[in-house]
Amino acid sequence: MDASDFRKRGKEMVDYIADYMETISNRRVTPDVEPGYLAEKLPKRAPKKGEEFNDIMIDVDKYIIPGITHWQHPHFHAFFPAGNSFPSILGDMLSDAIGCVGFSWAASPACTELEIVVLDWFGKMLGLPNEFLHEGGTGGGVIQGSASECVLVTLLAARHTTLKDLKGKFPFVDDGILLPKLVAYSSKLAHSCVEKAGMIGLVKMRQLDVDEHFSLRGHVLERAIEEDRRLGLIPFYVCATLGTTACCSFDHLQELSEVCAKESVWLHVDAAYAGNALICAENQHYIRGIENATSFNCNPNKWMLVNFDCSLMWVRNKELLTSSMAVDPLYLQHKHDDKAEDFRHWGIPLSRRFRSLKIWFVIRTYGVEGLQHYIRKHIRLAKLFETYVKNDARFEVMGKVTMGLVCFRLKGPNSLTQKLCRMINESARLYTVPALINENYVIRFCVCAQDAMESDIEYAWRIISQEASELLDQRASIESNIEAEKNDRPEEVDNNGEFDDVFPDFDDEIIFDQQRSNLQRARIRRNLFMRMVSDPKCYNPKVLRALNTDKPRHKSESDGEK
Repeated sequence: MDASDFRKRGKEMVDYIADYMETISNRRVTPDVEPGYLAEKLPKRAPKKGEEFNDIMIDVDKYIIPGITHWQHPHFHAFFPAGNSFPSILGDMLSDAIGCVGFSWAASPACTELEIVVLDWFGKMLGLPNEFLHEGGTGGGVIQGSASECVLVTLLAARHTTLKDLKGKFPFVDDGILLPKLVAYSSKLAHSCVEKAGMIGLVKMRQLDVDEHFSLRGHVLERAIEEDRRLGLIPFYVCATLGTTACCSFDHLQELSEVCAKESVWLHVDAAYAGNALICAENQHYIRGIENATSFNCNPNKWMLVNFDCSLMWVRNKELLTSSMAVDPLYLQHKHDDKAEDFRHWGIPLSRRFRSLKIWFVIRTYGVEGLQHYIRKHIRLAKLFETYVKNDARFEVMGKVTMGLVCFRLKGPNSLTQKLCRMINESARLYTVPALINENYVIRFCVCAQDAMESDIEYAWRIISQEASELLDQRASIESNIEAEKNDRPEEVDNNGEFDDVFPDFDDEIIFDQQRSNLQRARIRRNLFMRMVSDPKCYNPKVLRALNTDKPRHKSESDGEK
């Protein structure tokens, strides 16, 4: 493809993208396919000769689009938003065209320096203290691929710093003796990436209980640290969550930060979704205590109209990262230039994309006020949905609705809400995902679409209400038949005179498993697709129970706890 062909096809692709975005509401929100569908339709080997672009696009419409879950659909209410906008797409197009590999300042000065600028812009928008900004002199920010990378990088940096300090005190003690003594902490509602970071970092990870508002409190952390110090362990890292995946709850940052400051423990704040809402002044109370935190991250690719991948991470003291990461010798040639400050190694990969362009495009296109309006609209729509739920006596809201997420359930056994979630998704009119909150099975309803409107919320509630009515009618009918059978054959009633719920019991193994039904295998495979959620910890009861660390710990137990 030469430049002339690219101009032609590029314009066609822009039209294709615009048409897709404008007509997305006419499509099913989830695809009607089964696992393995695409391999059966595409050739087993790559083509030997190049094909016409028209033929490729025909196959896109024929095979690819039918297998897409449309995250930008107005009836997509699963997971969290997948940020996207035309300015972001254009910024990514330009970044892809430039094609630079930003591993050092010399590799592409604008790539390095624009990232510094937009991270300071964004940090000020969020209300971060000056110590976290490049212009503050001690801290700074960098773009990572995901919040999982931010957690891993900060944990590894905290581990390195702690081991370095310990080696200073115990120079003749091997790292292999010190490493098993390190212990990190988070709430049991923290994303599973925190637990995974502990596994990769070869350190113990304690998941602590939350209060009635699903928040990790300072006294719980303090008690755990004191307990572990008595066991001879070394607390070194805490990950606080602002906006948990399951229910968007907030750990008590002020209390946690005071404990971490007193105990000299690295405090990382994971605000992947909810952190974006800090650009609105009325939400900045959630980061009281941030001045004592060591690092902070949020994802514009979730709730700030910036497409994936784009996770922003700031540190209060850049030396904590640069001392634990290799320094690029190419950068040393430019060290005399303050603007050439290099932070390419504040992460796992060496090579990095020019991701700051799309942030720059989005901020300049919408302005701070436009982005604030977007966040506030989503919160207002979530509040509207909460009102619908609360006005229906059949339902209850779980947790406090503060952002764009509402967790709700049908009153009664978990099996009712479980079946309702399945019915909603199988209707293909909405897409939602479940979560478990303190053994309560809930449906997560998130406002995701960029142009979401009140009519979308009204439509969603109408579908949910209709499915709930059908479900409860089925239940009442079955109960009526059971009651009739009980009256006909009273000798079969158990000693307590009680019957099990008319629907299958809540399954501890696989929430959507239908092994108790006589459905065809294809439908079971379909359900396996439909039950996917971003964090398995949200809906796996056994995992949640295993993370309960409320019982006293003993020396013999500490080494095996992860």
